[in-house]
Amino acid sequence: MGKVKLLLDVIGDLRTLADSLQAVADAVADSGAAEAELTTTKEPEKAGKSGKTAVKNTAKKEEKPVAKKEEKQLTLEEVRAVLAEKSRAGHTEEVRELLKKHGADKLSGIDPAEYPALLADAEVL
Repeated sequence: MGKVKLLLDVIGDLRTLADSLQAVADAVADSGAAEAELTTTKEPEKAGKSGKTAVKNTAKKEEKPVAKKEEKQLTLEEVRAVLAEKSRAGHTEEVRELLKKHGADKLSGIDPAEYPALLADAEVL
């Protein structure tokens, strides 16, 4: 029975690692998109005699990605990673109680709209 428990622990760790890697990939993708919008673009002048190009700063676009980032929906994997950490820290029963409080026995049964509230409750643990 000890080997089975060890194997289950390894599987749980692999799932957590996969969730963490996904979160890092998402963060890198979001960072790359923000950097692309912060770069300057060149536009030809409309009425210039010299024919030079004007550099336009896209500082106004910088505000939009920040707003989108705040509005971004939490994913099942992100919530699972946080709850798995809490469970490994010795709060398994509390995590189960939180799931029941939000209407399900398993995380997959919880409505994605409940994820922010669930994570807020989990942070208290």
